[in-house]
Amino acid sequence: MIGGSGFIGSKLVAKLRGQGHEAVAASPNSGVNTLTGEGLAEVLKGAAVVVDVSNSPSWEDSAVLNFFETSTRNLLKYGAEASVKHFVAVSVVGADRLSESGYFRAKIAQQKLIKSSSTIPYSIVQATQFFEFLKGIADISMQDGKVHLPPMPFQPMAGDDVATAVARVAVEAPVNGTVEVAGPQPFRLDELIRLRLAQLNDPREVVADPNARYSGAKVDERTLVPGEAARLGETRFETWVTQPAAKAAKAAH
Repeated sequence: MIGGSGFIGSKLVAKLRGQGHEAVAASPNSGVNTLTGEGLAEVLKGAAVVVDVSNSPSWEDSAVLNFFETSTRNLLKYGAEASVKHFVAVSVVGADRLSESGYFRAKIAQQKLIKSSSTIPYSIVQATQFFEFLKGIADISMQDGKVHLPPMPFQPMAGDDVATAVARVAVEAPVNGTVEVAGPQPFRLDELIRLRLAQLNDPREVVADPNARYSGAKVDERTLVPGEAARLGETRFETWVTQPAAKAAKAAH
């Protein structure tokens, strides 16, 4: 589990261990560095599946591109040498439609590298935004003291459901393609952020702005929503709000 100590990675490790699998959390904290290759040969020895849920420490355009390209190349190289049978990477629904954003350009590059590596069978899990990060969307969408968001549909999901979906893909046969996962209900981006900020007693005003960008990219009605074949999580937003994960997000606020 590359990025195994992170938000999704730690949930994934717990779920897979709970199912009786041997899941090893690998991250710089445990001496595994995908950028330099340090510790990769050792940690991948005997591994049947590699799951990459790592994220770049910097979201600056060139830094994030370097992170995903370098770490993915290293993972594919060392994974092939270790005869890994399945490479699973977590990406974002609509990443291919968000190339104006430096972060999503980096995710597109990551996906291309995985697809062009014919040596390891793979599955790319594209997830929609997480409920836990709704406030973060508001934080990066500030203009003149207000939150400007395009009034477009999106279908966010609970982080726990993301981990469940990725765990399922990891133990299935590789699809050599993409699996989309999403929440059970669609929302309008500006409306849900407005609702979430109100729940957090956050006084910022949310403006429905058709020209506003999402993480630096222009979006339309289709950009952020999954296709019809998407696997849907079970947790509805109104249920998630009552759960410990939402209360933890509130405490962090």
